[in-house]
Amino acid sequence: MGHTSNIEERLKKHNTNHKGFTGKAGDWIVVYSESFTTKQLAFAREREIKAWKSRKRIEKLIGSQHSG
Repeated sequence: MGHTSNIEERLKKHNTNHKGFTGKAGDWIVVYSESFTTKQLAFAREREIKAWKSRKRIEKLIGSQHSG
């Protein structure tokens, strides 16, 4: 989860060997994304999704992007 104006660059950074949670695996892929006109809207959506705390609901969201 997170927000960026350059998804390819963010993914590249996550997959480099660096200290921190995302640098350890090196095999991150993008499975879902949404676009927003402002950083504030993107951040609000991120908080909304994180607040769900429901694996099934998040899996349904991810699956909806691949089924349409």
